[in-house]
Amino acid sequence: MGAGQGGAVLPRSAMAASLRALLRPVVAAAARHRAFLPPPPRPLLGARACSTGAPFQFLSVQKTGARQSVGLIRLNRPQALNALCQGLMEELRRALEDLETDPQVGAIVITGSQKAFAAGADIKEMQNKTFQECYSTGFLTGWDKVSTVRKPIIAAVNGYALGGGCELAMMCDIIYAGEKAQFGQPEILLGTIPGAGGSQRLTRAVGKSLAMEMILTGDRISAAEAKEAGLVSKVFPVEKLLDEAIACAEKIASNSKLVAAMAKESVNAAFETTLAEGTRTEKRLFYATFTTDDRKEGMMAFVEKRKAKFTDS
Repeated sequence: MGAGQGGAVLPRSAMAASLRALLRPVVAAAARHRAFLPPPPRPLLGARACSTGAPFQFLSVQKTGARQSVGLIRLNRPQALNALCQGLMEELRRALEDLETDPQVGAIVITGSQKAFAAGADIKEMQNKTFQECYSTGFLTGWDKVSTVRKPIIAAVNGYALGGGCELAMMCDIIYAGEKAQFGQPEILLGTIPGAGGSQRLTRAVGKSLAMEMILTGDRISAAEAKEAGLVSKVFPVEKLLDEAIACAEKIASNSKLVAAMAKESVNAAFETTLAEGTRTEKRLFYATFTTDDRKEGMMAFVEKRKAKFTDS
């Protein structure tokens, strides 16, 4: 029993009915909110949660593959189409550092949802920044962490990869795209330009003419157009994209992790330096493989017509 107005005592059934009436709008609002959220990502066969210290708010991180040799990072900010806020990028940096030092992981896959890989940077977060603040704090400088990881990284892109999302994908070593993916650098429509490598990496990937067109107009290109231009290596049906990216990552991880890092460094030298300097880098790294047990095992396995058993894979 409880006290009502003027000290009158209400039956418990009446109090319960009143409480339900008060809560009904709240429950209905919560139901409407849930209805607009995307379904949770499907679990992957053989996947195992990856312990990386403090819990993540904007990511899910796990190890997957038959030998748990692939680190899978899923951007998880669905209400904002995975817009890249400062918190998300800090978590991504931390997740990459943990996977980089995990001896079991030989390759990494970064993906988003079927609707959006990442629809861009968080405009609300940056709209009030000043030149002094951007310059003095090195705004967006930390985003380059993706491009400095030694282990190979595959971007599995479904849906929108726009602005910062396109830049994030281009920081990865391989881009696989779902057939409905869209790529673009629409910063010009917001009165600014790409700030995390978009004008540089896009030009190197697709050439000056298409990069100029995309950056000066803000127009997007489809997955098929991105493949034709050389921005992505393969296009798959939406529902098969992630499995194909993980399969590629598993194949990479089955090789020597040390030599894979050397190969990645050598290819990046072609992307970032002159031909002469890149050739010198390649030769230096080629010679360096002759100091490794994995090179000895690989060549011996070839001569003996058997599968190589690398020590670190």
